[in-house]
Amino acid sequence: MSSSIPALSDYLDLDDITSEQFWGLLRLGMELKEERRRLGQNTPILAGKSLALLFQKPSLRTRVSFEMGMVHLGGHAFYLSPGEVGLGSRESAADVARVLSGYCDGIMARVFDHEHVRELAEWSPVPVINGLSDFSHPCQALADIFTVWERVGQLEGLTLAYVGDGSNNVATSLIMAAGKVGMKVQIVAPQGYQPDPKVLEQTDADVTVTDDLDGVVGADVLYTDVWTSMGQETEREERLRIFPPYQLNRALVERTRNVNAVVMHCLPAHRGEEITDEVADGPHSLLFPQAHNRLHAQKALLAHLLGGIPLQ
Repeated sequence: MSSSIPALSDYLDLDDITSEQFWGLLRLGMELKEERRRLGQNTPILAGKSLALLFQKPSLRTRVSFEMGMVHLGGHAFYLSPGEVGLGSRESAADVARVLSGYCDGIMARVFDHEHVRELAEWSPVPVINGLSDFSHPCQALADIFTVWERVGQLEGLTLAYVGDGSNNVATSLIMAAGKVGMKVQIVAPQGYQPDPKVLEQTDADVTVTDDLDGVVGADVLYTDVWTSMGQETEREERLRIFPPYQLNRALVERTRNVNAVVMHCLPAHRGEEITDEVADGPHSLLFPQAHNRLHAQKALLAHLLGGIPLQ
């Protein structure tokens, strides 16, 4: 069957892609995960292909999942540390893009300033993937929605309640992703830490924003993230004063009034702050399946962007 879904040239932000493209990535990721489960390996569709991993921020899951994704698909990935490149300081993003695109078949960038991934894509003739920016985390959202779909068997009509800093990059991308698949979103966050109104205007999702913990009632998915993200260290003391009522603990899980509610966290977790051990390691937790699914969701991106596998 030929694909009628337009191909992606880059993967920078979920506002740039359609619902059909998002679903195509989910289906391709599921196919690749099943192929490896069934055969013990994936078809080496990226043999001879290479991916540059350009980092300003450290990461466990982003680096390993992209490296192993390339390995599983027969390709090669190489890591470039912040000190080696000096993106935006030692060298401009435009120059980095033009140099790397002459060496490799794709660029994954994990950065602070979202404009850096935009500039990389503008100047690079090879695909650019946003592995995280301060504005959005589209790879995490793709893997998270993939995990819910895999576990629950459906997406449309489900409700995701995000508790904590509703203004951060993960919350932003989850709001955008939910709109692609027909999920509802309930943001439960203190005043001053709620989503940018522009994000709410851009999404197709039905989003409710509140500072009341009863906002989790009826949720199928309870999601949280660290209260203080990288680059916000000077705000840590103030955030530790504001956020404790929004801890994801057993009482909050019970407050959903949904015995089948699942719990998610993009990791790394500050256990004892935004989430308790009891919940992170408990029967509702999907923390580690969602971490593992970064590999499979991103293999879909690599297979499509670098290997030309169509979305269907």
